Amino acid sequence: MDSDLDAFTQNTVRHVPRVAPPNVLPAVCDVSVTNVCNAACDFCGFSRDKMTAPRRYIDLSEFIRALPILKARRIRYMTFQGGEPLVHPNINSLVAEAANAGMVIGIITNGWFLTRHIEAMAEGGLRRVTISIDSSDPEKHDANRGLDGLCERIKEGTARTRALGIPIWASVTVNRLVDYDALPATLQKLGFEAVCFSFPRRKRCGSTSLVFDEQSTLINFEAAELIAALEAIDRMRSKFPVLNPTAAVAEVERFVRGEEQRVPCVGGRKYFYLDWNLDIWRCEAWSEPMGSVFELDAIPDQREPCFDCMMACYRDASAVMHGALAVTDAVGALAHGKLREASNALRRPGVTFSLGALAAAEILRLAPLPKFRAGA
Repeated sequence: MDSDLDAFTQNTVRHVPRVAPPNVLPAVCDVSVTNVCNAACDFCGFSRDKMTAPRRYIDLSEFIRALPILKARRIRYMTFQGGEPLVHPNINSLVAEAANAGMVIGIITNGWFLTRHIEAMAEGGLRRVTISIDSSDPEKHDANRGLDGLCERIKEGTARTRALGIPIWASVTVNRLVDYDALPATLQKLGFEAVCFSFPRRKRCGSTSLVFDEQSTLINFEAAELIAALEAIDRMRSKFPVLNPTAAVAEVERFVRGEEQRVPCVGGRKYFYLDWNLDIWRCEAWSEPMGSVFELDAIPDQREPCFDCMMACYRDASAVMHGALAVTDAVGALAHGKLREASNALRRPGVTFSLGALAAAEILRLAPLPKFRAGA
């Protein structure tokens, strides 16, 4: 497969010399394959009731052409998102082509069309499914999504996904519809194995992403309310598997309190956002793209420290990758006889904290997921 990709790259993509070789650690890329969504979520700008921009879908052939370039940047983990990714007319092919290129592919969806696609995506190499959940009350969830009967579809989708041996997780945005004491029972009934939390964004994103809402009353929290929600999330760990690293939640709490944070974002170095225009961004919140994905070979890593948002995907990855990046940077420097550079890499702020988070995450990964415990 690698030789096939190398030949494809040589024949279809004009490469220019790389500014600097990438760090050996694998990287992550979230790919928004469309700006179209069939749901009407109150706190999301992709809502079908709010979208005024022309409908856009990532081009399959151009995406295929970009895959060797993304792989050369050591991107190995890719999540398809939207909008709603399952409305893309070629979603099954997108999954299969990315998996064939060596990517570990996940998808985050509202679940409405999951049963229509799950078998084909599984056959194409899909490795994980995440479904967005807005409330511990199924009726409130369906109402916020503007999709009557959605939770029943989700239950069918999770059952078929599990039957295929694919992990199925919930993604819950912190909002006023969530009762954290009741949430574990709801997630268990809907068929989820674990949950990850995302944190509300009211400020407009600088990129093409619309995962924000400036007016929603469901996410207009005061700092004390957000901190209470973070504490409730940590308490939930004894009842239901929570995937957000404890260290990442602690960093978000420091952000909310306005305190000094320990771990800078890895966005633009080991985490990227690719939109339907095939522009590559440091992250969804960033104000300008790094460039076209077809220019990525000539674009250096973005290394200036950033602590400016609490987007969970970047916070979670940064908490566990920052220390590992420092160690591998140090090893690379030593291999070239650069002792001072190696020492400086290991002395970066937050390295010990991040390595601890990585160790804890690895222990959690290797341990069996705890069973749901009612009333715990």
